[in-house]
Amino acid sequence: MNEVYDYLLKKLNLKDNDYVVIGVSGGPDSMALLNLLIELREEIQINIVCSHINHNIRTESEYEANFIKDYCKLNNIIFEFMKIEAYGDDNFHNEARTKRYDFFEKNVKKYKAKYLLTAHHADDLIETILMRITRGSSLKGYSGFQKEIEFNEYKLIRPLYSVTKNEILKYNKDKKIKYVVDLSNDKDKYTRNRYRKNILPFLKKEDPNVHQKFEKFSKTLLEYNDYIEKQAKKELKDVYAQKILNITKYLKLEEIIQKKIINQILESIYHDDLMLISDTHVELIQRLISTNKSNSYIHLPNDICVIKSYNNIFIKKEESEINDYEIELSKFINLPNGKNIEIVEESTSTTNYICRLNTEEIKMPLYVRNRKNGDKIKIKNMLGSKKIKDIFIDEKIPVEERDKWPIVLDSSDTIVWIPGIKKSIYDKNKKEKYDIIIKYY
Repeated sequence: MNEVYDYLLKKLNLKDNDYVVIGVSGGPDSMALLNLLIELREEIQINIVCSHINHNIRTESEYEANFIKDYCKLNNIIFEFMKIEAYGDDNFHNEARTKRYDFFEKNVKKYKAKYLLTAHHADDLIETILMRITRGSSLKGYSGFQKEIEFNEYKLIRPLYSVTKNEILKYNKDKKIKYVVDLSNDKDKYTRNRYRKNILPFLKKEDPNVHQKFEKFSKTLLEYNDYIEKQAKKELKDVYAQKILNITKYLKLEEIIQKKIINQILESIYHDDLMLISDTHVELIQRLISTNKSNSYIHLPNDICVIKSYNNIFIKKEESEINDYEIELSKFINLPNGKNIEIVEESTSTTNYICRLNTEEIKMPLYVRNRKNGDKIKIKNMLGSKKIKDIFIDEKIPVEERDKWPIVLDSSDTIVWIPGIKKSIYDKNKKEKYDIIIKYY
């Protein structure tokens, strides 16, 4: 633990009156790290902010919170506390982790701290790597976690990164440091516990310094990942713009760069829930891109949908339901798809973005709505009628845009215009009689 103390003293470049936030559960790991900060305070007059969360799932939680509170009071440490009253329906561990780090970051900002410290150690690294190899992850995910992570305003530091659990327990015993024991850590129903109890002892028996091998493995993977990351970022701007992936350009890249680009996009979406994504999801997206189907989609965790529409891939939050709309056409309308429809005085345009109507031939007022099943339009210069659905397919309108695309109809429910796509038999040219001009933009 002397190396950890030297690291805190010399590498962090702390000064008198600096604030340091530390996440403390009350267990042996975080209490050991907290004690190291107390020892450091004898050299540098730092302000220690102890952040504790009561996850509210065990009867011992109240006792643990009071134990830490009393310890902080005794040692002149700032105590910040939060109790989680309720959880959603998502994965408990992921939700708890998100709430925990949100609370830590809140305290970092509150005290303008340069560092957030957590007590993850060498045994944790082994467990994390093995779990991700078994479950599947990205190249970066397989590396476990890093000792230092730079954020915009602070650094996340794991000072015990190279220290084993046994070394921590010995330090606590020598220093007579009190801590609480979470009995749930012995329960086999939790995946990490099974690795800790069954696999870790075997590895340590094979090689007492196995944690050093895993640390080297982690750092090597990160080096490879960093290189591929840089190459992928160079290509990302060319293939992914305005949240749309161009399939033709994408498929020209090396497969390893393709996968890294997908990873980068997913990480930007799941930045708070990276545990939810794995290499399995990347493979699913790769297969979607390669399919011969023009329109298809897959579902990802947290209601994310990946949609293939012709030569494009869209990755977006699913809408729980289609928001139907019907709006009476007035002078100006801002539409749900972000576009506008406006009645104008003049226009020289003859494109599908302008519609001229004779109000004597239609039933006023006009309405704008999204499509409905069975919608048909009598197209200008064409016999008979055609389904809106077929027109969208022919015009290669992206699947995710179709249900919000505006349809203009009169009060008898007759479709008179599909803005930007098709004009009906009711549209007039500039030489014919008309008394209303509508513009879509």
